[in-house]
Amino acid sequence: MSSIAIDGGQSALRLRVVPGGRVGTGPGYVHGPTSSEHLLGAIRTAADAAGFAEPAEVVALGLTGFPPVREVAEELAARIAELLDADEVRLSQDMVTAHAGALADGYGVVVAAGTGLVCLAVDRDGSWHKVDGHGYLFGDAGSAFAIGRAGLVAVQRARDGRGPATKLAETTLEPVTLYKSATLVDDVARFAPEVLRCATEGDPVAADLVVRAAQDIAETIDAAVATLAGRSAVPVACVGGLFAGAGEQLLGPVRAAVSPRAQLVAAAGTSLDGAERLATSPPGPYADLIITHRRS
Repeated sequence: MSSIAIDGGQSALRLRVVPGGRVGTGPGYVHGPTSSEHLLGAIRTAADAAGFAEPAEVVALGLTGFPPVREVAEELAARIAELLDADEVRLSQDMVTAHAGALADGYGVVVAAGTGLVCLAVDRDGSWHKVDGHGYLFGDAGSAFAIGRAGLVAVQRARDGRGPATKLAETTLEPVTLYKSATLVDDVARFAPEVLRCATEGDPVAADLVVRAAQDIAETIDAAVATLAGRSAVPVACVGGLFAGAGEQLLGPVRAAVSPRAQLVAAAGTSLDGAERLATSPPGPYADLIITHRRS
């Protein structure tokens, strides 16, 4: 039988069939009372897109919006097992699959930045510490949402005459119209590339916003590194759509701002690769971070 790896992010859900590598996508995470139903529908959509219609041996998932209550997470795992006719489901937060994909030996810090941002530190003894990942209202500092929101605030300030002129204000977007959007968080995050573009074109307001985001990310990284034992250098991988899109424009100031102990390294793989690792290998250092459901 095949296994399935799933990376469930805010913008999209990605599914990979192992072996074979067939892939499918579905809608991203939606917050609210119907989030579980939405997730199950997204998984079904992605499985259909991948042409997967057989029983599964193991399904491993890393999810944005992982249920904070264990009993709810266990129920969700059971429903996923039923949906995909799976013998076993291994359910975790997206930060776990990001870490498993990025650092081959499971030691170090991974900061995953897309629409949101979360950081996970795993020590050599398997102990772990999560930093940020508190959502768009109370955290996710340096994320695409945070950059996009800061950019849209700058747009409004410039248009009102309360702030400096900026190329960002040339957008045709009216920020206040987003209040009624059912996909508000994603919509705001989609303005981050515009901030990055204007920064590369020399706009000082946009450039300052990028530097501030890098400082926020560096602060998160240093807090995570400080939780690991010893004083030796710690590998730090920066993964996710924000870093993929920005590259050195963001990584450069992050690298300059972190403490000497934090050593930025290239990620070995993606969150989807990490989900595949959890689907095909023993959990190793991630055992305490996974909800496992086995069908009787």
